[in-house]
Amino acid sequence: MAEVIGLLETSVEFPQLLLPDLPVDPNDPIEEVEIAARIARDFFELPLGPVQHVVRLAEKAGVAVVFSEPGVASIDAYSLHSSTRPVIVLNPTKDDYYRQRFDAAHELGHLIMHHDAEPGSKPAEDQANRFASEFLMPAAQIRPHLPSSTAGRGWQELAELKEHWGVSLAALLYRARSLGVMNDVSYRNAVIRMSQNGWRRAEPGRVSSLEMPSMLARAREVLLDVGVDDQQFLSGSGLSVQMYQIAAARTPLALAR
Repeated sequence: MAEVIGLLETSVEFPQLLLPDLPVDPNDPIEEVEIAARIARDFFELPLGPVQHVVRLAEKAGVAVVFSEPGVASIDAYSLHSSTRPVIVLNPTKDDYYRQRFDAAHELGHLIMHHDAEPGSKPAEDQANRFASEFLMPAAQIRPHLPSSTAGRGWQELAELKEHWGVSLAALLYRARSLGVMNDVSYRNAVIRMSQNGWRRAEPGRVSSLEMPSMLARAREVLLDVGVDDQQFLSGSGLSVQMYQIAAARTPLALAR
């Protein structure tokens, strides 16, 4: 993927890279992570409320967002600092709008906080999860609305929050517990209920379409518009047309109509 992006940059002008640099050490207290997330929201000039489109926000900041190859199911998402610009790779097999947004925010957290952290280390992953939680669901804004349990209207309130903030029920429960709104017993009971309902695999939700990247797709379209087809563009690069089309797709090829 990085090779495709590097090649496209020789022919098409991409957005300037505008990411905050907020390094957090794996041993730093979790408060440092949440401060980084709040600074990042301010840096991107986000208004109060939910982030409307996480993938588009990342692309506007100059991050290349792509879908992984069809059939890759072992990793939800990953990110890297390539020689030209940061890259976020999302796995389309998850096929869940709410969880995909969290994955994208999680990887954005890595790019902002972790330049030298060991890839996949538990401290770094925990920090990226906490960054995504604060970035998508700022504590000051969401805490008053989180239910302390799922009794009564609890599940209905969580479902309404899910649609408003664009995050999964699982992420909301995690947030409620981490903010001390929901105690461990209530959280454990809610997770058990999620499993019983089959929601650990697929939650109910109103939005079925994923957030789609457009930066690389638009670059490919610009080349096609001026008469440079895929074979011509890749000539001499050693890159396959299939890999190029996967990287520059607006929709996952496995899901394309």
